[in-house]
Amino acid sequence: MRASAPFGMTAVVALRVSVLLALLSLPAVAQSAPPARLAKSIERVYGDGAQVDTLRVDSARVYRISRSGTLLGFAQVRNVKGKDQQITYLVATDSADALRDIDILVYREPYGGEVAYEPWRKQFRGKTSNAALQVGKDIRNVSGATISSNAVTRGVRRALADLTAWRAAGKLR
Repeated sequence: MRASAPFGMTAVVALRVSVLLALLSLPAVAQSAPPARLAKSIERVYGDGAQVDTLRVDSARVYRISRSGTLLGFAQVRNVKGKDQQITYLVATDSADALRDIDILVYREPYGGEVAYEPWRKQFRGKTSNAALQVGKDIRNVSGATISSNAVTRGVRRALADLTAWRAAGKLR
């Protein structure tokens, strides 16, 4: 964090602006989430002062999150198909490859948006790639959102497996 920020901004505001500008500079094709929503989500999950670096692993975009040079974890935006529409979500891990949180960035279906609510999302926290991550086993279903619950859970399981494998292979540092 800088001691002073340009134009009289506080250091936190300057950091938020720099994260937002970095996210805005990314190609729109790979991002299905509004950059401001993504920046807000990363800040919520990792806290103020988090630095976001974009990495390429194979054909995927992964965000390396750190603060003052210390790795906080990795995050990735992905899409899964709900009943009829894409659901855009963020998977965020900690430095030990456990799920720090998930966030629904864009929910396009007319029903089932409860998967974006805190009570459902929090059950993913702390899970690792060794967890079943299956609705009906260690993840509870949302009544009226069965398709969305299953789709997001499968997507999170795949994303967590990929992030963990890339980390084990030395592709993420």
